[in-house]
Amino acid sequence: MENVKKNPKRVVLITGASSGMGLAAAKLFARHDWIVYAGARHVEQMHELEIRGINVMALDVTNKESNRIFVNTAKMEQHQIDVLINNAGFGEFGSLEEVPTKKAENQFMVNLFGLSQLTHFVLPTMRCQHRGRIINISSIGADLYSPFGGWYYASKAALNQWSDVLDSESRRFGIRSIIVQPGPTKSNWSKVAFKNGFKNLPKNSPYQTLAKRFIDVFGQLSQSSPATAEDLAQIFYRAATDTKPKYRYYNSLTDHALVSLTRHFPRTYRKVIHQVFK
Repeated sequence: MENVKKNPKRVVLITGASSGMGLAAAKLFARHDWIVYAGARHVEQMHELEIRGINVMALDVTNKESNRIFVNTAKMEQHQIDVLINNAGFGEFGSLEEVPTKKAENQFMVNLFGLSQLTHFVLPTMRCQHRGRIINISSIGADLYSPFGGWYYASKAALNQWSDVLDSESRRFGIRSIIVQPGPTKSNWSKVAFKNGFKNLPKNSPYQTLAKRFIDVFGQLSQSSPATAEDLAQIFYRAATDTKPKYRYYNSLTDHALVSLTRHFPRTYRKVIHQVFK
């Protein structure tokens, strides 16, 4: 590695790049003349990226060999990895009583353990370079909470702690681990999450009324949100390029304020949640 000439272009690996924020980020980094490796399970949805000259690869973050191939391909072809954006993730919604344990485990496998494995594969290269950034896409749900999102929120809260610990361990090697916390965003993500939630809701569930309220509240938030996938892609780019990166990046003052409210005034937040969902 040390004897290979540094590529004048920077190299970024982006997971979950077939739609939403990941897709928008892949396009944005490519426009800024980065060499982009875009990974996702649904390769057929990334034809647009392929046309733009972006390196498109099949990637299942829950599969160790798939993760290894994704990272090694970029490393062998470019001899460097400047940024890894751990964007792949999903929401397994439903009441804590009714979500099957296997699905809860899969929530953590995708949102935490899969990205941890990918990170393990890029760290030796970044250490050798004495530079690199791991950008982990979390959620304001890592700090906020509501009924029906328990396993998703838990996985994102764990991701925040994991990222902070990694940053404390790796920054001595010139590597930073950074969290981006999006709020409600206009995308298909919430539709998929709500669909998962209904799958976890038995016909005779005592949580039927609460589930409908949850769908109403978060459906309205997603539809009324001014934030787009392209907006979040810009935040990803800032996290990757800021000379002095922050520990946390938010898309808006509202997102940041909500997180601060929950952290500093937990009783007030609990009262709000109770009023909204009672």
